[in-house]
Amino acid sequence: MDLILWRHAEAEDLDETDEGGGNDLSRRLTPKGEKQAARMAAWLDRQLPEGTRIWCSPAVRTEQTVLALRRKYRVHEDLAPGASPDQLLAVAQWPDARQPVLLVGHQPTLGQVVARLLGISAGECSVRKGAVWWLRRREKHGHWQTVLLSVQTPELL
Repeated sequence: MDLILWRHAEAEDLDETDEGGGNDLSRRLTPKGEKQAARMAAWLDRQLPEGTRIWCSPAVRTEQTVLALRRKYRVHEDLAPGASPDQLLAVAQWPDARQPVLLVGHQPTLGQVVARLLGISAGECSVRKGAVWWLRRREKHGHWQTVLLSVQTPELL
């Protein structure tokens, strides 16, 4: 199973929202964030297998990020800011989903999922804004393992 984790692109600060410090879910992408999302979406569009299921957080900034991909996606409340790694993995149906899954979400949860799946004892990895981490679960010599296929940042594309 492939699990692709995409952190939302750069977003406005909370005090820059229309509510002026109100709702974290209403934070929008900055112009730089829109460019980051477009770059990463172009790369993902070339890489994603057919049938990839795409889920995103209900936050405006994650929806704006995934919209750049121009593919069908679904919003899931369990991907909202503050979600647990267990919630993200349940949405992805890790490790048993039959098709690849792309989750668009937030730090620190994405970094916690990466650390858990790769056995990193620090408990969290830093996932840059707009970056994608692509993980795969495979069986090798009778043992299951998770391998890191790719880490991409919009600045390097």
